[in-house]
Amino acid sequence: MSAHHFPVRIYFEDTDAGGVVYHANYLRFAERARTECLRDMGIPHSDMMDRLGLVLLVRKIEIDYLKPTKLDDGLVVVTQVSAMGGASVTLRQEVRCGDVLAVSMTVILVCVERVEQKPVRIPEPWRGELLRLVASLPADTAP
Repeated sequence: MSAHHFPVRIYFEDTDAGGVVYHANYLRFAERARTECLRDMGIPHSDMMDRLGLVLLVRKIEIDYLKPTKLDDGLVVVTQVSAMGGASVTLRQEVRCGDVLAVSMTVILVCVERVEQKPVRIPEPWRGELLRLVASLPADTAP
């Protein structure tokens, strides 16, 4: 698997007064896609929290809004890993409407202890599964 695809249908509640998707909703779509991506790989957030007391937190998001989407549009959120660090993973997420790239995001997640919020190395099997989503790892990125 080199990319995860998560379908989203646009409902009235997702739009603003102008009838286009409200900008903050793309963050919700991306979060759902990341959650379902992990679940589909057999490594759901709940397992990481319950078994290891760890969570993946968003550290940074860069987002480019390229084309508006509207009510009833069928979107797909595509998620790929672009880099892995010891305690972090960088994702590229795209929101597509058919062949049109509507939104592009770079998301940096950090693995932390659930209670103390201290960064920790991403453990197996999560590390190995995330590496399966690699789009293109830089040469100096160590698994």
